[in-house]
Amino acid sequence: MAQPWIHKPKTDSIFILAPSFVVVVIVFMFQDFIKTVQNDYSFYTWLFLIVFIDVAHVYGTLFKTYFVPGEFRKKKKLLTALPIICFAVGLLLFTFGSAVFWSSLAYIAVFHFIRQQYGFMRLYARNDTKTKIGGYIDNLIIYTATGYPMVYWFLSSPRKFNWFVEKEFFRWSNHSLLSVLGYIYAAIMVFYIIRAAYKGIREKYFNIPKNAVIIGTALSWYFGIVYFNDDLIFTMLNVVSHGIPYMALIYLKEIDGKPNKELGVLSCLKEFKGLLLYIAILLIIAFSEEYLWEILVWNEQFSSTAIDFSGWQFLLVPLLTVPQFTHYILDGFIWKSNKKAPVN
Repeated sequence: MAQPWIHKPKTDSIFILAPSFVVVVIVFMFQDFIKTVQNDYSFYTWLFLIVFIDVAHVYGTLFKTYFVPGEFRKKKKLLTALPIICFAVGLLLFTFGSAVFWSSLAYIAVFHFIRQQYGFMRLYARNDTKTKIGGYIDNLIIYTATGYPMVYWFLSSPRKFNWFVEKEFFRWSNHSLLSVLGYIYAAIMVFYIIRAAYKGIREKYFNIPKNAVIIGTALSWYFGIVYFNDDLIFTMLNVVSHGIPYMALIYLKEIDGKPNKELGVLSCLKEFKGLLLYIAILLIIAFSEEYLWEILVWNEQFSSTAIDFSGWQFLLVPLLTVPQFTHYILDGFIWKSNKKAPVN
């Protein structure tokens, strides 16, 4: 049986499967250097990790929806209404305070990140023999790989990192419960390894990309949240493992993998120069958004002293969050509607 690559073995391996493994290796090899980077080069880590990967990947969705005339026509009502709804919900949440707003968005973001890993796993399992028990086991593994680290975050002593802001998650320090859950987590991981080996020997076939997604997810989530208690390491493993595969999927499947007739003007993004243009568009939009966040809200990397925007936070924060919020929700629709690629 052929391996279920999305595009080609080389491109899938480099841009979708490898990021998790590469970052884990970098973290273990250069821990001391990472501390230096975190202390002395915070602007560049913010620019590369937050702006050019995390924020940029949000706008990759545009190349499957708003920028594609045919797709926009098919989902016009959804694509028009959803940003308005997200803005309205954001305004409502912010009326209860910024803590409620950011906490709500953090839980939605975690769900989105978990579902993306589930989606990639299901995408690469699309050619597997369909059995209920097999599907349940795959789901158990991927949700354990992502769910246990988050439960650890909720039940352990305070972590040195946040998803968005401090105290965004409900926390209840309970080391006894955490110890029990840790044994269950370990048992499920061992069960996965034994089952994967047995299944591979019995069927004389090993699904390389599906298992790479599962292993890469387990490594990045465990080491990023549980093993290390470090802000930059968490950001590296969280952002790189999520953002780069998503941007690659959009380009490989929705641009390079589609005929020019369907793409219309976006057909110019094919070939090497087109890839560079695709990346440039994402980076420019991402930097523009994050620059607005900086001068209007955060004032950490850049600041504007000309006008005081503090009185407008109730409007600015929900408004600036619309692309991100819309991305979280919209992904559930655009990938579920395509049974061959359920990547929310």
